[in-house]
Amino acid sequence: MRIKRETLLSVALVTPSIIAIAIFVYGFIGWTARVSLSKWKGLLPDYTWVGLDNFKGLFQDPRFHIDIRNTLIFTVIFVIGSLIIGLGLAILLDQNIKGEGFFRSLYLFPMAISFIVTGVVWRWLMNPATGSRMSGLNLLFDTLGLDFMISRWHTTPYWGIAFIALPAIWQMSGYTMALYLGGLRGIPVELREAAQVDGANEVQIYRFIILPLLRPITLSAMIILGHISLKVFDLIIAVAGKQLPLDVPAIYMWQVTFDGYFFGRGAAIGILLLLSVAVLIVPYLVYTLRTEAEV
Repeated sequence: MRIKRETLLSVALVTPSIIAIAIFVYGFIGWTARVSLSKWKGLLPDYTWVGLDNFKGLFQDPRFHIDIRNTLIFTVIFVIGSLIIGLGLAILLDQNIKGEGFFRSLYLFPMAISFIVTGVVWRWLMNPATGSRMSGLNLLFDTLGLDFMISRWHTTPYWGIAFIALPAIWQMSGYTMALYLGGLRGIPVELREAAQVDGANEVQIYRFIILPLLRPITLSAMIILGHISLKVFDLIIAVAGKQLPLDVPAIYMWQVTFDGYFFGRGAAIGILLLLSVAVLIVPYLVYTLRTEAEV
């Protein structure tokens, strides 16, 4: 009787959350999917069925091609940069340096602020102005005599989106560092000592022992960083505003929905973003569940 009562109490406690998730997550996903298959354009709802026309229109839209290109460039640079810097910082902190707690907090601090705040700061740092209006990093490079490093930053044709990844790397590399540091601290010391006894140097230890053992951490970090990059919006708006060369699907969705009132196409972009994130998350969840089951 007591077990049954505890079971009923547990169900009663989680039921409100289940109902809320069912309505405000999966319910709205279903509603968005329905809107994406309609020709709703304007303030008044129009659920006339058009099938996949909104999706076909997107893939024939040159602007959406720019969005895909920019997303790929941003994702590759952001993910690789965050992984390399995060791993480097974790290895440095793993050397039992003095003040480790201070440096660990310092590296993690950027993660505590939003992309909007990061974007505002880096908008000044990456000011592309020259001459008397020069400021930020360009002014620093000019003062140090490093003129070859002065850049137009996010206004650079074609590759401007690559520079937008720099603030994102700055913000998320500390998080990646924390993941790697936890992985490093979980590796038995006996493995390193055995490798040293066998004559392996520090580089060989990291290459053949440490890094292979950190592959699950790397996979987790890639999944987390990848899904962040796919839906990036606020950082680009804060740094550069709405510019076609820096356009990404999330910005296009905002403009086509709330500026153009083309809710059908906006919903289609939202569904594509959801599917792109699911392509990353679902296989990772399946892999994690299978790994836990085997253990």
